[in-house]
Amino acid sequence: MFIAACGNNGGNNTSTGGNATATDKPAEATEKPTDKPAEKVELRVFSTFGGTDAAKEAFQAVIDEFTTANPNVKVVNDVMSANDDGFRTKVNTDMTSGNEPDLLFYFVGADANEIIKAGKVVAMDEILDGDAAWKGGFAPAALDFVKNASPDGKTYAIPLTGFFEGLMVNKKLFEENGVELPTDWDKMKAAVSAFAKKGIIPLSGPFDQSHYLIEHFVLAAAGSEGQNKGLKDGIDPNWEKGFAAMKELYDLGAFPQDAATIDLGMAGNYYSEGLAAMILEGSWAIGGFSDDVKANTTVLPFPAIPGGVGTGKDVVGGFGTGFYMSQAAYDNAAKKDATIALLKHLTSAASIKTIATANGGTPAAAGVQPEGVA
Repeated sequence: MFIAACGNNGGNNTSTGGNATATDKPAEATEKPTDKPAEKVELRVFSTFGGTDAAKEAFQAVIDEFTTANPNVKVVNDVMSANDDGFRTKVNTDMTSGNEPDLLFYFVGADANEIIKAGKVVAMDEILDGDAAWKGGFAPAALDFVKNASPDGKTYAIPLTGFFEGLMVNKKLFEENGVELPTDWDKMKAAVSAFAKKGIIPLSGPFDQSHYLIEHFVLAAAGSEGQNKGLKDGIDPNWEKGFAAMKELYDLGAFPQDAATIDLGMAGNYYSEGLAAMILEGSWAIGGFSDDVKANTTVLPFPAIPGGVGTGKDVVGGFGTGFYMSQAAYDNAAKKDATIALLKHLTSAASIKTIATANGGTPAAAGVQPEGVA
């Protein structure tokens, strides 16, 4: 099917294997002219599956599957790490300078609004509706999430895997030190005090790149509604309670002594090396943990902060990234079919399972579960 699409042969089947031998076929069948070979096409995919990304090799393997089945298509796998602050700059520069990648794996929401408004990427709704099997393979919540994140209610990004964030806890450290898991605020304070006295970092987190800390303390105090609305209606008093709770844990010795100077990477290293009992992070970080810490990690909602309206039962999550197709590729007759075929392959149920198993993300495909992960 991919060969037919990429070659733009009008739906005719194309042989991709060895020589076929005709037996007991009418003579006219062997005399029928063969289809022209599919034209060579080069596509560029720009994504965050680079650096130390846990799905780096899995993503390349998924691309290799496609090019093996479609030898006329060369795919340039152009990658940068999402942790590189230059990633957004690279995307914005490429999209405004006429150097658009054919497929772009990028954030949904505010990060993508400008390239959407500038007409640099294609709305996918018509393409999705034209392939019921492909559209039906996605979890409806995943498609709804990326659609609702767009400025005009259209689907521009096709999701691959989602994320969750929460309080990651090293159960082994808690058990070895006789400390109860922090399922409520009193137990959280008790855990912080106990680990601080033993010289173990209770909660690894930096103060500079502090968005995960802030996000979860606000959620635990203001609840999901208060956290989601941000500051657009003024300062919610419960946000203040969240920051006050962070100060309370600070006074108990919750954070690394060098929290003012380290970054997220170093905070993650403390946890991965078993030097910290807890960390507030996202599912993408799990792949970078040591095997021992990974095997002993569980994820909890951050406990509710007394006096606030948080429930202690909420976690942050969603589908914050997806594949965009550039308008330039869509308008290029030589590339359009091949680009759509590659997009469908990268976001097939099998590909989504491969990536989710590698990075521990939430599969965007319906009924798909990663294998071999905690």
